[in-house]
This record gives sequence, C-alpha cells and structure tokens, in this order.
Amino acid sequence: MSRTHRLFQLMQHLRRLPPPVTAQQLADDMDVSLRTVYRDIEALRGLGAVIDGEAGFGFTLIEDATLPPLGFEDDELEALVLGLRDVAVIGDPALSKAAESALVKIQARVPPRQAHRLKHAILDARRFHRPASPTIDVGKLRAATWEEVCVRFSYSDAQSQLTERTVRPLGIVYFDHNNMLLAWCLLRQDFRTFRLDRMTDLERTDISFRPHRVSLLRQHLERIRADQERQIEP
Repeated sequence: MSRTHRLFQLMQHLRRLPPPVTAQQLADDMDVSLRTVYRDIEALRGLGAVIDGEAGFGFTLIEDATLPPLGFEDDELEALVLGLRDVAVIGDPALSKAAESALVKIQARVPPRQAHRLKHAILDARRFHRPASPTIDVGKLRAATWEEVCVRFSYSDAQSQLTERTVRPLGIVYFDHNNMLLAWCLLRQDFRTFRLDRMTDLERTDISFRPHRVSLLRQHLERIRADQERQIEP
C-alpha cells in the first residue's frame, strides 16, 4: 500500500468511525503498526487536517477541508440525493433552501459522470402530507440548541391550553406529520416534546446548560425507545 493511499484510507476511517477512534482500532482496521498510525496522524496534521486527541485517548477528526476530497461512491451519491431531497420536503424553509443549494454545490464538484447521475437520479422523495409549518424561527432554535442555551416560548397544547415554557433545547426530530423539539422543560422538571407549529414568541435566553446537551439528549432518546418498546410488548 502506498503512503498516499494509506493516508487517504486513514482519513476515511476517521470520518466514518464514531469518535474518539483509538490508535489500536485504526491499526487493526488498516493492518498496520501503532507506530505507523501515529506517524500518519502527524502527517495528516501537517497537511492541514485538524485532528484532536493523542495516544491513549483516541483521535477525533475536527476538520479536513484543506485536504483533497476523496469523492463519493455511486451508492453514496444516491443516498445524498435522496436525503437532501427529503430534507427539501420536510425541513423548515431555511433547511429546505439549504438542501437545494447543497445539491447544486455537490453537482458542481463531482466528476462529470457522477454529475450526470446526480442530475438524473433514479431516487426521489415525495410526501403526500407535509409537516405543519413551524410558527417560530427554526434557525434561531437550531442555533440555540448548538450553543446549548435555554430558550423561552409560548406553547399551545392539544387542548389549546397556553403556557409559557423555558427549556433546554436538545434536538429537533422531523416526523411524518409534525416537526418536534426534544427538550428538558424547566417548568415540568422533566423531558418534554414540543411541536414546532404550536410554539410562538421564541426568545433566546442567557442561561447556558453547556456541556450537558449530548448526555441529556441521549437520556431523552433512551426514554422514547423504552416507551415504544413497552407499547409493542404482547
């Protein structure tokens, strides 16, 4: 295996595997020595890749935009087209526009044969029922979620009862009929799910809950899965 090919393969492993990736795992997957892995990590850093971590703690690829692109397999390209076209249908206005823009950018950057496949893809995404339109600025909600700061909003429940909520936003889930915010509600002191089309008057607060978003989201999803499993038990 040439050094160039080995570096590309290492980069692909860092992109694909859940971080942090241990040097031993990389060595086993690539069938090389630990010493080679450490040397190649430093080589990638020298080429401009931002790789966090060190021996004994594992490595996380932060940014590799300065490196030559590896390109896409045909099936990967089909998956991208299908996913982005579905986002264009179910996403909020900003995400829908971003999905369409991303498709144009991908088509301009892949080889001509793949650009043709992308333009005339055999896969598409259609929905007979689009999710209800959000009544808040979802871009502001996404930004607050990424930055791990609480938000405040008015919420109308299924019985049209209006309450004021301050929550820790954890993630947004796009379902068939409704787009939902997963959150920790300070009013109820528990996990709650809110429909975006029932939220109004969204405000960002100065209350930070960093660095707890990921762990809280994991707990919320585990509870949802447990509830679903109980519902399907015979």
